[in-house]
Amino acid sequence: MTSETHAHGHELAAHAGEKPHPQARQYMMIAATLTIITVVEVAIFYIQPIKQSVAFAPTLLILSALKFALVVMFYMHLKFDPRLFSALFVAPLMIAAGIIVALLFLFGHLVL
Repeated sequence: MTSETHAHGHELAAHAGEKPHPQARQYMMIAATLTIITVVEVAIFYIQPIKQSVAFAPTLLILSALKFALVVMFYMHLKFDPRLFSALFVAPLMIAAGIIVALLFLFGHLVL
């Protein structure tokens, strides 16, 4: 076994536990999806009946959360990392989201 073969075999073993990352085509599809969601968000902002409805803010929040999840999972490679990294990222995010929702309920009456 030559040193090149040994080094290559070691490199394969080091990456054996990793999940395969997406190819360029999948990244382009994700970028297209993000673009479409952004276009929908902008369109929603300019449609007056939707903008004046109760569903306006929740719709934009859901679309933004969807874009955030796509970016984190694929472009930050969180989907392909060990679950511990996902937990270390998602747990504080959920705490922050809970605090924001609680503050909205506590002080939402001040906006009206």
